[in-house]
Amino acid sequence: MNKLRFIKDEGSEFYKELNEQIEQYFIDNGLQKTGNTKMFFKIFLYFGLDILLYTLMITSHSLFAFFAFYLLMGLSVLLTAFNVSHDAAHGVAVKSKFWNRILFSLSFNLQGNNAYVWGKNHNESHHLYTNIAGSDIDVLNNPLFRMTESQPLLWFHRYQFIYAPFLYLFYSINWFFFREILMLFKLSSRTIKVEIPRIEVVKLVVYKLLYIGYMIILPVYLLPFGWTVVLMAFLLNHFIISLLFVSVLGVAHLSDYVAHPAPDQDHKLNMSWPKLQLLTSIDYHAESRFLNWTLGGFNAHAVHHLLPNVCHVHYLNIMPIFKALAKKHRLTYMEMSYGESLASHFRFLKMMGRSEHLIPMRYEG
Repeated sequence: MNKLRFIKDEGSEFYKELNEQIEQYFIDNGLQKTGNTKMFFKIFLYFGLDILLYTLMITSHSLFAFFAFYLLMGLSVLLTAFNVSHDAAHGVAVKSKFWNRILFSLSFNLQGNNAYVWGKNHNESHHLYTNIAGSDIDVLNNPLFRMTESQPLLWFHRYQFIYAPFLYLFYSINWFFFREILMLFKLSSRTIKVEIPRIEVVKLVVYKLLYIGYMIILPVYLLPFGWTVVLMAFLLNHFIISLLFVSVLGVAHLSDYVAHPAPDQDHKLNMSWPKLQLLTSIDYHAESRFLNWTLGGFNAHAVHHLLPNVCHVHYLNIMPIFKALAKKHRLTYMEMSYGESLASHFRFLKMMGRSEHLIPMRYEG
């Protein structure tokens, strides 16, 4: 990973004042930045739903009930990831570091994905160097998609905005079966090579086998529907999860409004880190109570990137502070409806498939 240096600009003063006012808000209200009673309720709710729906699925007596509970369980697990796993990865779901590690490890590894690999690189790469090829691990060099200017423009990229939704169906399947395995052999489409400790390699394999065991093998063994039906439910579950996951997160950083900065030869960016976060993040309905509850604050992505040490249950209350300071320091904060953010995402795909260079649209908020 290329480590970068930032400069000081208006974003630096904004960020200093933001932290001061956020700190004062929590002091004045006698609150912790970590999860509160609402967060504890969500933790028990989502883990409880995961267990309940799995139990109902594995004891189903009809084909309809089996598919319904299987898919509902998949949705519940995804919501657990949005609402619990993510905050736990940042150490803010609860106050205890130990229980944050347990919550993150359990919820992530039991999905068949390695908690160490995602957590370390999410915190140390994506959050630091958002949208910068060679530094942000979430920047892809997948030959089927052209997402960066450094990728060669091929003839079929012209149609990527059309075939993207079909390939998005396989996002979760690819993550489970290929993404981390390819990392082991340095064959990943990520622009950063990842070193995985031996113990994590063992855990990666064990949890994937365990996941296949309780999601495919056990239902085949206990239920009378046959392996083709169970495999169909497994694939359908991953298709739905993939679409929802990409729909929620894909629009946040892949938009024709956001920047994809390139450092100079000395690995220096011509902006501050806070300004980078604002220029590379799209928020949608950031003050929606429903989306904050359902998506774990992922719809307020700029706030999360700047304040990862604050649990998402506090976002609605600190959002006015954030918006007022961005306006005061004349920084562009990009917020729009979800429909607008989705349209922007597909315009980005279309632009990257037809033009060598990406020129972000000017945001008029």
